[in-house]
Amino acid sequence: MEVITPDMLLMGYTLGIFPMADPAQNHEIFWVEPEMRGIIPLEQFKVSKSLRQTIRSGKYHATMNTRFEEVIRSCADRPETWISDDLIDLYIHLHKEGFAYSFEVINQQNNLVGGLYGVALGKAFFGESMFSKERDTSKIALFALVEWMKHNGYELLDTQYITDHLKSLGAIEITQDEYKLLLQDALHEDEYF
Repeated sequence: MEVITPDMLLMGYTLGIFPMADPAQNHEIFWVEPEMRGIIPLEQFKVSKSLRQTIRSGKYHATMNTRFEEVIRSCADRPETWISDDLIDLYIHLHKEGFAYSFEVINQQNNLVGGLYGVALGKAFFGESMFSKERDTSKIALFALVEWMKHNGYELLDTQYITDHLKSLGAIEITQDEYKLLLQDALHEDEYF
């Protein structure tokens, strides 16, 4: 079994692939390159009236990079997960190096009730996973991410796959070839490699 390092993980993103762990194969990590790719064009991100009301209510507040490990473990906490302990360790390492980010949603009791994490390279953000313990809290985390991306000049929000949940927020599906062109444009300023 090939051991994946943090640098290999970052290189994979630049090539348009991403890792997953197979629960049926002792959580062995493998690379994924889907034929169709989910993205959210930032200008098409949809905020429903009810979500906007929830955001304005003061019931929750969003933070960034304050509870990274708690977010990734919450994303992995489901009956069947592709997020293995090895992947958690890799992303925690990338977080410490400044490449992996988390967006947290905190309730009035200071509990983490929603969030997401992913990797930022160049002007691209690669969303890995999200979770929600209360209604709309993953959407609030995604709203915080999109606002941060817009404010910082990001161009590409990669959701990997598309779900009905993401479609309702403006996600679309494009071919892997189209994705690689967008990725190339978004990474052109990245000097990490």
